[in-house]
Amino acid sequence: MIPTFLGSTILVFTILQLAPGGPIEQIMLNLQMGGAFGEGGGGLDSDGGLSLPPKALKELERFYGFDKPIYQRYLSWLGVWPREIKHRDFSIPEGEVVIEKRVGKKDGKRWKVDIKYLGGEKISVFEKDGSISTIWKARVEESSSENGLDAVVYQTEFSGILTGNLGKSYTFLEPVTDVMKPRFKISLFFGLTGIILSYLVCIPLGIKKALSHGSVFDFSSSALIFVAYSIPGWALGGVLLVIFGGGSFFDVFPLGGFRSPSEIWDTLTPIQKVFDQIHHMILPIIAWTITSFATMTVLMKNSLLENLSQDYVRTAFSKGLKEKRVIWLHAMRNSLIPIASGIGHILGVVIAGSYFIERMFNIDGFGRMAFEAILSRDYPITLGFLVIVVIIRLLGNLISDITLAAVDPRIRFK
Repeated sequence: MIPTFLGSTILVFTILQLAPGGPIEQIMLNLQMGGAFGEGGGGLDSDGGLSLPPKALKELERFYGFDKPIYQRYLSWLGVWPREIKHRDFSIPEGEVVIEKRVGKKDGKRWKVDIKYLGGEKISVFEKDGSISTIWKARVEESSSENGLDAVVYQTEFSGILTGNLGKSYTFLEPVTDVMKPRFKISLFFGLTGIILSYLVCIPLGIKKALSHGSVFDFSSSALIFVAYSIPGWALGGVLLVIFGGGSFFDVFPLGGFRSPSEIWDTLTPIQKVFDQIHHMILPIIAWTITSFATMTVLMKNSLLENLSQDYVRTAFSKGLKEKRVIWLHAMRNSLIPIASGIGHILGVVIAGSYFIERMFNIDGFGRMAFEAILSRDYPITLGFLVIVVIIRLLGNLISDITLAAVDPRIRFK
């Protein structure tokens, strides 16, 4: 699991960092297209377009983490390499060795830093305020000021995904976990609901089709299933909204949304909230699970038919066992093996959310968040989404193995 996780994150992290059109390039493009940078902010480049001043460009590189080598950025993102925090810019007057500089306020008090310049990049910085004594680090920038050296004071900490810190969103300017949490709950709610309904409907339907193989019921249900399978979920969602959505001929269901607006939701009683939630989720759930319905039903039917033709079933019948016992106790358990082996894959795909369905029903879910983060080059959210999805898929595979071992008596963990 660990090599899979590292391999997936390294690959995606490298692609994101090296792919053109990053956040800094988008800012530059906006400037060249006439975006305002502020008074005295930009200048003309060699092509006559607006450009960022070197200091502003360096600040952007520091903000987005592009001022470090790519391997260091990845290790800092993991949390195994210290990242720089609390930056302070200052200048070291030429010829001076010890500098005392006021930096700001802390806990309502003025505090100072004593900076000892030892030459090159060797600078020791000590923050002193009563009982507080924190060692800072500093580096000398490449450029020099007129009266000395330009330097940056900073502190370091180990903070990354291994410590539970997924970073801060470029778009929302909030921690990634705070942005993802409500949206993940929505996709988790729809995903688990869809999985439970799929298993509750498809397994009995597949059993019924296998026991009624060749009948009118089998042919008619197969026709409906494969027609449904050929329709993408998002396209079916659009058709359902046109037919049953608000303002349509039937006007049965709302046009979208996870639930009613908060000004209405807050006034509902608990029972009314349950019905309101069900009312909003019927059409999205149908669109969410329509494809898995066909796959799981046919898989269950074919697996049961295959097991009913096996020698052990004929032997059980020859020993005088009842038909219900042979089917439901012997054949059924082996027929569930293909279903059990795919539960982890279904879990990972469904919980990750579907952008098209969430967009169609105007649901602010996990998949829609990730897709929009990719378009806006919001790397922290994109990588946070990757971490969650990879972990879900790995846990899903583990769940599949455990379920398979519980269903198949030939598999045992030692």
